[in-house]
Amino acid sequence: MMTSPYVHKLIQQLRAHHNQTNAESMKKYMRDQFEFIGIKTPKRRELLKEFITEHGLPPFAELPEVVRELWELPEREFQYIALTFLEKARKKLTTDDIPFIEELIVNKSWWDTVDLLAANIVGTILQNYQDCIPVYAEKWIQSDHIWLQRTALLFQLKYKHETDEELLYHLIRQCRHSKEFFIQKAIGWALREYSKTSPASVERFVESEHLAPLSRREALKVIQRQVQRG
Repeated sequence: MMTSPYVHKLIQQLRAHHNQTNAESMKKYMRDQFEFIGIKTPKRRELLKEFITEHGLPPFAELPEVVRELWELPEREFQYIALTFLEKARKKLTTDDIPFIEELIVNKSWWDTVDLLAANIVGTILQNYQDCIPVYAEKWIQSDHIWLQRTALLFQLKYKHETDEELLYHLIRQCRHSKEFFIQKAIGWALREYSKTSPASVERFVESEHLAPLSRREALKVIQRQVQRG
């Protein structure tokens, strides 16, 4: 895949800071699924800030192309930078961009990219286009792709009082018997986050549903902590 001049400059800047020791440690942490340049998060943010100061952000019209180019690169840091670009533009994104976001969710999939795409990007888009929520949520939860299912469970993560409780519980019921760790964990995480807003409702739901032990444990963490504090 040919890279644009913008991405080419970005590649040069980051790869100049290769650190083999860090790269090996970061790769191991991610279960050897991805290569790394070896740039830790604070340094990556610093380098990206310098790059943006000099070259600017990608024009919005060119954002999908830039993000796809970054997604194709082997080192995971480039996917993190692609996510940063998307986050900076997230308020401009519409439901027309969801097929593109789905591409990212199902390619090079792991929790580190999917969770940010779900909660920060998809969550923002659907909060602005709430009439579309049932269509996409049902589509993703019914899919055979665990990362799309996880997206359905997590896109409301930051909605707090705007959470569609009925929808959240409906989605959880559809995949509560999943043996997938990342689905069980997402169920627990979604419930735990919502318990900060509506603890009594979450507690009733957990007690009335047959959830996996991992999901149940994660869901009740905040509630149990508050009980212990008295």
